[in-house]
Amino acid sequence: MSTHDRPHHLLSNYSLMPQEEMLEVSTIDKKFTIGIPADESGMEGRIPLAPLAVEQLVNNGFEIIIGTDAGRNANFTDVSYANHGAMITHDSSLIFNCDIVMKVAPLTVEECKMLRGNQMLITSLHAASQPDDYFHTLMQKKMTAIAFENIQDRYARYPIVRSMSEIAGRSSILIASEYLSNVHKGKGEMLGGITGVLPSEVVILGAGTAGTFAAITAMGLGAHVTVFDHSVYRLDRMQQQLGMQVFTSTIQPSVLENALKNADVVIGAMRITNDTNMMLVTEEMVMKMKKNSIIIDISIDQGGCFESSKLTNHKNPVFKKHGVIHYCVPNIPSRVARTASYALSNLMAPKLLEFHTSGSINRFLKSYPGMRNGVYVFSGILTNESIGKKLGMFSRDIDLLLAAM
Repeated sequence: MSTHDRPHHLLSNYSLMPQEEMLEVSTIDKKFTIGIPADESGMEGRIPLAPLAVEQLVNNGFEIIIGTDAGRNANFTDVSYANHGAMITHDSSLIFNCDIVMKVAPLTVEECKMLRGNQMLITSLHAASQPDDYFHTLMQKKMTAIAFENIQDRYARYPIVRSMSEIAGRSSILIASEYLSNVHKGKGEMLGGITGVLPSEVVILGAGTAGTFAAITAMGLGAHVTVFDHSVYRLDRMQQQLGMQVFTSTIQPSVLENALKNADVVIGAMRITNDTNMMLVTEEMVMKMKKNSIIIDISIDQGGCFESSKLTNHKNPVFKKHGVIHYCVPNIPSRVARTASYALSNLMAPKLLEFHTSGSINRFLKSYPGMRNGVYVFSGILTNESIGKKLGMFSRDIDLLLAAM
């Protein structure tokens, strides 16, 4: 039976193979395998590679193995992945045995235990919420683990953080608009108001990427927007970009407290740094906010901007405390999983092609300092100082480790 006569369905109970034409291409100079497991928790809809990126990588020598329904929440079907050269499988051991394992959400400790060892792992980190066993298992298996959020480009910027922050910033305002409505037992207001009705008051903490795109979206809906940040430079940059319609202030507790009292929506969009106190809003400040006002804590995966915040998820995204609705989901871009997956894929596929050209993990990391910056475990050795402090362990400088090899 020819390839064109063969139906596109599971060839066995365990795997969905690509068409023969793709197999012929993928066997040329094939060196590395990439495994992408499905997210079993149902909390993460993004997938790190879209089908077209899979085809590009397969055509350049990779073999890609994807868990059944891994792309379902991003509306990428198994058949689409198979037609673009991937193998789809129910067998997790095949995926966790690959040279490179990729997943948007961090692996669970149980998944870490399934790893073969001496592999490269690329996932989100969310260090503040990871149990100690997660790091210990990666070290025991001599993994090289890279965090999406710490990868830099050649200009020392964080492209994945920026892309996901843009999505989170825009989405945060749309989420706030939903929870202001009667549908979610909010105040029954339309964010931004209308002719003859005063606009909503939106306060944004942070003038970085997420804060900027939250401000753009809120202003587009007609809201009155005030942005707070520690950095006058960032505030000036935002004002130059958005104009005088956005109001800005450095973070002074009394000024911030007064703004919060009048706010209908507060967006926490501060990115953690070593010299920044993330807990900008105390419990007492929250208690003085309007009833049924909205807090969206975009920074919750880094510890959060609000003393009253606690992690939530997409199934149970909100809770009410002191009469204020809190939305503290750490992976807001997963609400628009297809858009976010395309963004991730566009950024990661070129990096994987560079890895293939390098021929080994060590040469790849030596050649690309931006990827090296994302490493927090290298061949089983902890290389991230802040994680070392969390674990009470000594960390090593990856540059020195690579120089010795």
